[in-house]
Amino acid sequence: MSRSRFADPETASANLARLGAVSAEFVEQISAVADPDTALTSLVALAETDDGRSVIEALDGDPVLRQRAMVVLGTSRAIGDFWRRHPQYVMDLVGENLLERPATEPEYRDWLTDATDPDALRVRYHRELAAIAARDLNAHTTFAQSSAELSDLAVATLEAALRIAVANEPEADLVRLAVIALGKTGGHELNYVSDVDVIFVHEPAEGADDHRASAVAARLASAIIRICGEHTAEGTIWEVDPNLRPEGKQGPLSRTLASHIAYYDRWAVTWEFQALLKTRYAAGDRELADQYLAALQPLVWKAAERADFVPEVRRMRRRVIENIPAAHRDRQLKLGSGGLRDVEFAVQLLQLVHGRVDEQIRSPNTLEALSALTERGYVGWRDGSALEESYEFLRALEHRLQLFRLRRTHLVPEDPDDLRRIGRSMGFATNPADNLVKEWQAHRRIVSRLHEKIFYRPLLEAVASLPEDRLRLSTQAAEDRLAALGFSDPRGAMAHISALSSGVTRRAVIQRSLLPAMLSWFAESPQPDAALLAFRQISEELGDSPWYLRKLRDEGTGAQQFAQMLSSSTYVTDLIRRAPDAVALLGDDEALVPRELERLDTEMTLAARRHPIPDGAVRAIRRIRRRELCRVAMSDVLGRLDITEVGEALTSINTATIAATLRTAELAWSIDHDRPVPTRNAIILMGRLGGHEAGYGSDADVMFVHDPIAGADVDEAKACALWVAQLIRKMLGAAGADPALEIDAGLRPEGKNGPLVRTFDAYAAYYAKWSDTWEAQALLRAEAAIGDPELCERFTALIDPLRYPEDGLSTTQEREIRRIKARVDSERLPRGANPNTHLKLGRGGLADVEWTIQLLQMQHAHRVPELRTTRTLAALEAAAEAGLLSTEDAQALIESWRLVARIRNGVVLWRAKPAESMVETAMDRAGLAHLLGIGQDHTEEMVNDYMRITRRARQVVERVFYE
Repeated sequence: MSRSRFADPETASANLARLGAVSAEFVEQISAVADPDTALTSLVALAETDDGRSVIEALDGDPVLRQRAMVVLGTSRAIGDFWRRHPQYVMDLVGENLLERPATEPEYRDWLTDATDPDALRVRYHRELAAIAARDLNAHTTFAQSSAELSDLAVATLEAALRIAVANEPEADLVRLAVIALGKTGGHELNYVSDVDVIFVHEPAEGADDHRASAVAARLASAIIRICGEHTAEGTIWEVDPNLRPEGKQGPLSRTLASHIAYYDRWAVTWEFQALLKTRYAAGDRELADQYLAALQPLVWKAAERADFVPEVRRMRRRVIENIPAAHRDRQLKLGSGGLRDVEFAVQLLQLVHGRVDEQIRSPNTLEALSALTERGYVGWRDGSALEESYEFLRALEHRLQLFRLRRTHLVPEDPDDLRRIGRSMGFATNPADNLVKEWQAHRRIVSRLHEKIFYRPLLEAVASLPEDRLRLSTQAAEDRLAALGFSDPRGAMAHISALSSGVTRRAVIQRSLLPAMLSWFAESPQPDAALLAFRQISEELGDSPWYLRKLRDEGTGAQQFAQMLSSSTYVTDLIRRAPDAVALLGDDEALVPRELERLDTEMTLAARRHPIPDGAVRAIRRIRRRELCRVAMSDVLGRLDITEVGEALTSINTATIAATLRTAELAWSIDHDRPVPTRNAIILMGRLGGHEAGYGSDADVMFVHDPIAGADVDEAKACALWVAQLIRKMLGAAGADPALEIDAGLRPEGKNGPLVRTFDAYAAYYAKWSDTWEAQALLRAEAAIGDPELCERFTALIDPLRYPEDGLSTTQEREIRRIKARVDSERLPRGANPNTHLKLGRGGLADVEWTIQLLQMQHAHRVPELRTTRTLAALEAAAEAGLLSTEDAQALIESWRLVARIRNGVVLWRAKPAESMVETAMDRAGLAHLLGIGQDHTEEMVNDYMRITRRARQVVERVFYE
């Protein structure tokens, strides 16, 4: 028994003894099936029934019958259970009986006529299901034939169920009812176990009351659902799913034809028309069904013209992926990457796009439609053949998964015994488990590759006049496909594709292999046209670089990231356009990690030293800054950085840039004047820069301070410090290929009316005599980080008593801060701006959160050292830890600050220019939502979240700040 492939030889020996005397050939055939143990167990159970012994004898004496039955029993425990209850039906497999049994829709309808009660119907259904499985497993039918048989059996079963329902409905003559099949049943490609999707349509009989007729139709429909889905001792047939009907579960179970037409004319969304691709008459009033199909089928072929076609298709794809549990994604045969849904979705989308004008590709059957798409030139011959082969393999695997227990499943098992059984049932004689998985994964890869290729490869063929695969996609058809995929200027996109892919150069050849994937990724974004244009421009700039196309071709991750950058961020795209070699950062996890301040400072300083003149040195510094901005922005777009990490990274870049430029300016003064700098310089970081919260659109708020060296001429020291400060502002703010960094010294004492640079003593005198409360508040975010270390340390010691007053704030000072904030709220909000959506000054916006924590800092930092920080979120967390804010209030403020800061950065990334308020246009909102990972089709949800979160933060501000 061990040599005969039984997994449990001891049990198998005992079962063989219970089976009784059978021939050696019988035992050999049992051992040869997919699961010998299951087959033998089923045989023993069958033999021990009243009529089972005669069946065993018939099997022992008929090699053909035995072979057929053993293959079924070794593949399906559930059919073995059915034969145990009804052993006589094993004889359906004898000789020509099997091949002459019902196999078409009319035959099944006739065969089921005598099933007058639900259990009789279940028995007849499972009897025919066993015959279909026997023909399938013994290779008497192809996959396509067995799927069609299952579909025909299903619609005949619906007819029989309706007949039983009518017999038990006293008022059945008040209504005409038709059942329309959808999904795989409608497409003649049903699984062994599947929900059967249906739509019910009815009309009152002549002279019948409409309301009574509707009630009868609903009762009949419910009875059909109950008869087919109910579990009894004879098992169940399958679930009837009516949820594809208008309004889904919320809609009436059955509607009149006029009601159906009105719904689809006015309310239906794209996926509902896609569902109607696979419709056919199933049961009931055929004339009414024909009227339904004639009325609604034309609407299917207008779906691609709808304004919401592309967004709705994207939503469908995303829902499919999101609904797969993470633990199942690698095992999902139907919904996972490279699964059945990828094939079906690709075929259906091509049908919707091109079927408007080409009736020959409108088949509801996936394989027939794919064949027609290939024959008509919408899919390449090789691609169509490969996709067909993979689809048939995946569907055959799906059938084997479901046959064992006759349960609806699409998860490939992990258990080695299950894999071994399925592998053997699919013809893998050696290492069946391993070889099955290898073959499955190979087909998954083929489907994943072709899923994108069949959409986009024909576009290349159409514009580049390539002879491969004998594609005949016309220019108009290519433009239609691009429009359906979201390109707003299909003709312009065709021109870009042609420029990139035409010709016989190595560059064109590589582009033709790249473009299908790139176009696919571009189409996932709100602005695929702009992404394609940028890709063309950068490719033309870098086309002769040996590493560029090779990197994109050979590093799939880098190419996908590149497409994501171009389609998600104008800011990053502009940076790459200025210096295309930034593409080299993509695809390398280490290269995308933001650099630390010390490393940036060293690199910028060394780069500056290699240039003898200040302009050249600062250009080198700005080139490094541009590269680092690109690195951070890329990481941000890819979702690798938290908003606080972005702020820290941008602060480090700007700090290193200013520090290196300060050293360059001091060296330039020394060279120009032929003597050492007569003063020590320091630059105080203020505002968002001082708070380590710099954004992509932030200026650099600073204050300049100097301290003359002992013995130096005071006037010369002052002139030197001013010269250095002005040169820094000029060189960093100058227009050029690299982004400018505007140096804003407006927070200095006396603002724009005060001197640009002051000595340390002048600052000390001013703060001692003239400093106001708002200036002390501004110093909460002051960080002396650049220039002479001793001077920075002295300056910090100078301002700490002002921003962290020893006894906190007086009542007058608190009132003054609240008064100023109230003025800011009422006077600085731009005219016409919505106070609910202004990102900085709006309710619950950045200013609200920051003023609230800054008030608490000035009140309590003298006794709570953790509050002595320039970082907003760190201060809020410290306030909560110290009990100055409740945990809930602190969390509300933190959540609002983080969201608003993300939106401000996101807007700059999306359109390369800042926004004061939440963006208003549909495109900007879609782009922002896409960039933030919310999804471009969830803009309303994004705005609602913003309003809710900021409103809650404002309530905290009113309670804590304004008391």
